[in-house]
Amino acid sequence: MEVVIRNVDPSEYSEVECMTREAFWNLYVPGCDEHYLVHTVRNHKDYLPDLEFVAVKDGTIVGSILYTKSFLLDEDDRKVETLSFGPLCVRPGFQRKGIGAKLIEHTRRLAADRGCPGIFIYGDPHNYCKNGFKNGKDFQVSDPDGRYPYGLLALILDPDVFRRGHAYRLHQSDAFHLDSAKAEEFDRRFPEKKKEYQYTQELFSISRRAYLI
Repeated sequence: MEVVIRNVDPSEYSEVECMTREAFWNLYVPGCDEHYLVHTVRNHKDYLPDLEFVAVKDGTIVGSILYTKSFLLDEDDRKVETLSFGPLCVRPGFQRKGIGAKLIEHTRRLAADRGCPGIFIYGDPHNYCKNGFKNGKDFQVSDPDGRYPYGLLALILDPDVFRRGHAYRLHQSDAFHLDSAKAEEFDRRFPEKKKEYQYTQELFSISRRAYLI
């Protein structure tokens, strides 16, 4: 599907939050908090406004992506600056049409241009491996506790950085640590939606507890 990818305008912030809520509602848990994450990230010191993009089709925003700073620490606590994105969102009705892939590819090039050695996220491999992501263990990148989560994914932009034999621990922005009570309060600004169980929530629960050995 052909779309226009451009930076988001602040006047569109609310539209992106509404779209995010619709895309994630009941997907991973009953309800969702991804729209609140979008809202709070924009006021965080790690937010990178020049890397927030939307995909537009016939004047309608149908996808979005936003980035935060992250970093790796090696075994001697030396820091490597990296990037993370999330949420990556595509409007219901426009999913599985390559829009998310276009947003990733567009921003991947920009991240490489600014000298970023890799993009690191937590996500479903089924959604991201087709875009070149691999598990962090393939590059000796673990979570802060030294474990290799199933969903810790890496898109390497500078392979030389990861050929030096170091082991790294990924540290994402604390912007991802949400206050559940504040998320609930924020959600009350939106039209009421029913929280329900879906099988995708069970898949998410299993995957988030899975580690590579």
